[in-house]
Amino acid sequence: MKRTLLVLGLALSSVSLAQMSGSGGMQGMHGQGGMQGMQGQGGMQMGQPGSALAEGEVRKVDKDAGKITLRHGPIASMDMPPMTMVYRVKDPAMLDQMQAGDKVQFMMEKVSGTLTVTKIEPLK
Repeated sequence: MKRTLLVLGLALSSVSLAQMSGSGGMQGMHGQGGMQGMQGQGGMQMGQPGSALAEGEVRKVDKDAGKITLRHGPIASMDMPPMTMVYRVKDPAMLDQMQAGDKVQFMMEKVSGTLTVTKIEPLK
């Protein structure tokens, strides 16, 4: 009987601790950071779920194929480590102002199962 009460007491205290840490831990964090604070500060805005905003360096531009080679750091939202990779671009006209060596900020999304650059602009 004592053992049952002890187990029950521990279980209830665990639940209340979990509720306290889950409900109160982030209350003061509204508008404190992440991408929410980036809105209205110029540059690109976050896209829809399944998209990622990243910075990188242009390694190669292939206007005929509508592709760009970018070297970038880790992109956590896409579970991607740092790498250099060839990406399709949504609109080949975006490549007109790009050249190897440019530092850029870009938005990518999965379009028909393929990672595609949907927006790109030079970093200032």
